[in-house]
Amino acid sequence: MVVESEAVSVPVLDVQCFAHEIEDVVTVSSSPRRLSQVRVSDLISAELSASQLDITCSEKVSDVETIESAILEFVPSIRSGSFADIGHRRYMEDEHIRIDDLSAELGSVFKFPKPSAFYGVFDGHEGPEAAAYMRRNAMRIFFEDVNFPQTSEVDNIFLKELENSLRKAFHQADLALENDCSVSSFSGTTALTAFVFGRLLMVANVGDCRAVLCRKGKAIDMSQDHRPTYPSERRRVEELGGYVDKDGLLNHDLSVSRALGDWYLKHSWGSPSPLISEPEFQHLVLTEEDEFLIIGCDGIWDSISSQDAVSLVRRGLRRHDDPEKCAKDLVMEALDCKVIDNLTALIVCFSSPLAPKQKQGCSLSAEALCSLRNHLERSANR
Repeated sequence: MVVESEAVSVPVLDVQCFAHEIEDVVTVSSSPRRLSQVRVSDLISAELSASQLDITCSEKVSDVETIESAILEFVPSIRSGSFADIGHRRYMEDEHIRIDDLSAELGSVFKFPKPSAFYGVFDGHEGPEAAAYMRRNAMRIFFEDVNFPQTSEVDNIFLKELENSLRKAFHQADLALENDCSVSSFSGTTALTAFVFGRLLMVANVGDCRAVLCRKGKAIDMSQDHRPTYPSERRRVEELGGYVDKDGLLNHDLSVSRALGDWYLKHSWGSPSPLISEPEFQHLVLTEEDEFLIIGCDGIWDSISSQDAVSLVRRGLRRHDDPEKCAKDLVMEALDCKVIDNLTALIVCFSSPLAPKQKQGCSLSAEALCSLRNHLERSANR
């Protein structure tokens, strides 16, 4: 069973007047497209400047203050959908959590900017126990046991406290998997979590699940896959005495270089282990150009590129505007590509549902109607 809450939409203010004036709100590198981190407090601050925003504009803008004021008016309207399939495996090891209204879920004890939301995908291996533990205890792990920071405004202090809190949560979850007798020491899981607080999007990742943002139809990776073959991960592994074999496995065993659990590897290695539970963070300030976020397990990304996934979901939303159907379509697309792994996809939309298209028709002025009526009357009297 997946923990879910009803989607609660927050109205989006009309900020169409400035959409054409600014092309890029953050600097994006090429192939793969990845966001440079934006200082949230600089956007929320009362005194804004172009240098504080760390933005790259495609053209000079004469009235910076007007545009900055308009950017601040954007409020995400959160709704989401998810779909999971066992694929061609004998049993299901994926788990996920989807909460569109975090404030309502946690109650008045916690104070966050609105809207607030929480999502997570946990892709287990060597049995479902570790992933199931994370889903079952997610609210306690991420919010109750770590003194999760609370605020009414997002600033640099909150951002730093948020990263520290999430780092502590991942570490404590890893230790809990070691000590829980219901979880085998051979069981492990990757974990990707995404949080929305006002206009702040924060992604914390351990393993090879992936989060991808759609910005004006372009895919922007919000996480890095932690594979042993990736240069930065291979370097860290080898510095700690581990190795990556010809099949890309860590110490002949795992296809990921970061995971929760797997204590048979961590115990046998001693301290420190090449397999770590340290999360990596990516964050940004959402604008009206940010349409939706895709979160998927590695089975999705083994067969579909980030850009192809964004294009598929975007076409679906334009047809039926249903993130649940889009999540299913994405999973079905991966199955058609003969993926044998379990498959899980979450789609988180940041804008209100599209208004139904009005039927096209013609309208006549009062003068034209009068002229037509006179014409018909003359024709009838002939």
